[in-house]
Amino acid sequence: METTLQLYSVTPHPQVEYWSVCKVEALFETPFLELIHRAALVHRENFNPQAIQLSTLMSIKTGGCPEDCGYCPQSARYHTGVQKQALLNVEEIVEKAKIAKSRGANRFCMGAAWRGPKPKDIAKMTEIIKAVKELGLETCGTFGLLEDGMAEDLKEAGLDYYNHNIDTAPEHYKKVIGTRDFDDRLSTLGKVRKAGLKVCCGGIIGMNENRKERAGFIASLANLDPQPESVPINQLVKVEGTPLADAEALDWTEFVRTIAVARITMPKSYVRLSAGRQGMSEEMQAMCFMAGANSIFYGDKLLVTGNSEEDSDQILMAKLDLEPETAENRYVSDQSQR
Repeated sequence: METTLQLYSVTPHPQVEYWSVCKVEALFETPFLELIHRAALVHRENFNPQAIQLSTLMSIKTGGCPEDCGYCPQSARYHTGVQKQALLNVEEIVEKAKIAKSRGANRFCMGAAWRGPKPKDIAKMTEIIKAVKELGLETCGTFGLLEDGMAEDLKEAGLDYYNHNIDTAPEHYKKVIGTRDFDDRLSTLGKVRKAGLKVCCGGIIGMNENRKERAGFIASLANLDPQPESVPINQLVKVEGTPLADAEALDWTEFVRTIAVARITMPKSYVRLSAGRQGMSEEMQAMCFMAGANSIFYGDKLLVTGNSEEDSDQILMAKLDLEPETAENRYVSDQSQR
């Protein structure tokens, strides 16, 4: 029988149903292997299960943030050993972007430790974004809360994605962060969408939240309309000196469940296996890919915390017969689905 090719849409869709917290919580209660199976089927309906989108994340302005996020070593309020660093110059950033591209990344993500940028910062950022964009990379920025007009300036410069995580469930938010409100995050996300930027929005698992709060976190993401194009699911990296350094350990199966639930509720979004991979076994990461994760940060460092080494990622992807996503391999043969 002749094998035909079909291209699965990888663009976000309007909200097709409302995900109540109770409904998402019921997904979490699904028997583990049945949940993974269900998520894997949803994944295969929308993406090539052998293709992994590779992004590289670089801190372009480090430390000294005035906010009090309980998980963040870049807060000026905590003693974590992170040294404050001013915004890097264009040449340094472009050089790192070139290296990232040569190693297989197709998206270059830039993070700056601000509560939010000032107009003078946006002027510098537009120059940086234009330079990285000229390399042929997708660009993503995470610069904090945006004022009116800033998202439009970033879009005009060539920014593709804006990352702005909701972090956790609305009802758990104040237990983690006191210097901003959950609605502040939604306000910036609204500005980003209005400007025509793609949204990268997720959060962190393992910040002493309970399962119902994890369900609330996923429901909040799934009910964004349209849903985020990219959803990073981070496992808390415990950093000495932060309030969450002694957070209760999360069982690995609960993290995998969260990946699966994210995939089922957001079928056309990229689900990124993000921070915390350095502490995950190969077997755990494989289960996450089976459950629908199809994007990773690629490189030995995230903003200021460690990440899996590139060689380790290449070895694991080879073991699992995974390959970097390209425009061509988003196609899936009908034959491979049977």
